[in-house]
Amino acid sequence: MTTIDYARAGSGDPLVLIHGIGHQRSAWGETFELLAQDFDVIALDLPGFGKSPAPAPPYSYRMDSYVEQLEDFFDHLGLDRPHVAGNSLGGMFALELAARGSVRTATAISPAGFWGPLGLVNAVANLSLMKASSHAPRRVVRLFSDKAALRKASLRALYVHPENVPGAVAYDDALNLRTSPGFFPVAWHATRSRFRHQPLVPVTIAWGTKDRLLLPSQAATARAELPMVSHLTLPDCGHVPMIDNPELVAGAIVQTVVQAADRAGQPLLHLTGV
Repeated sequence: MTTIDYARAGSGDPLVLIHGIGHQRSAWGETFELLAQDFDVIALDLPGFGKSPAPAPPYSYRMDSYVEQLEDFFDHLGLDRPHVAGNSLGGMFALELAARGSVRTATAISPAGFWGPLGLVNAVANLSLMKASSHAPRRVVRLFSDKAALRKASLRALYVHPENVPGAVAYDDALNLRTSPGFFPVAWHATRSRFRHQPLVPVTIAWGTKDRLLLPSQAATARAELPMVSHLTLPDCGHVPMIDNPELVAGAIVQTVVQAADRAGQPLLHLTGV
């Protein structure tokens, strides 16, 4: 039985949202509510992050095990090949699920797995700095979360518009990064992984033009390695564009689903096309 914790809202086709390393389901911000207008949306906390406990045997922190845990989660909720969208590490998981044919469509937002040596060093350096900062005294973490100017400085690797992150959410995210048991083992396995498979279902890869964690140059690598999937540019967005521009990200996910249904000749019941 799965122990993955999640939030659920809306109705329609199921859509599962997967966050990145060190984050939790709050990463989806207002994008969650926008998508709930069209879908049965499930935003989860990956095992070892947020409110989900660490993986229990036979599962582990390995990347392939995470994908199997997600498939087990789908089965637990009775989801028959849901749509998925993932950010960063969650984007790589979304692509892996698409390569296994376990989902109907996948939208990968700044997905991990397309880095070169310099891009990997940049990602590790930024993640390490954020992880170290989260271990500051709680009163300092609270100060940097509550003050807009300090929040902008501390969250610049993730967002172009950190002012869109409420102080309480920034504080909770920092404590999650501080205490999540999955951070180091996931970082160990993830930084040794690259996405090298071919998706079996419709896929969109979307990348922020101002991503400071997984640099936009990696979007060019993704285009070269996966020319058969759709590629989108997200203007004035950082690594977590669901916060920078929730309407744009929700629209990209809806577009992926709509285009896939059109190609398959399937009717869409009530999509608004955010």
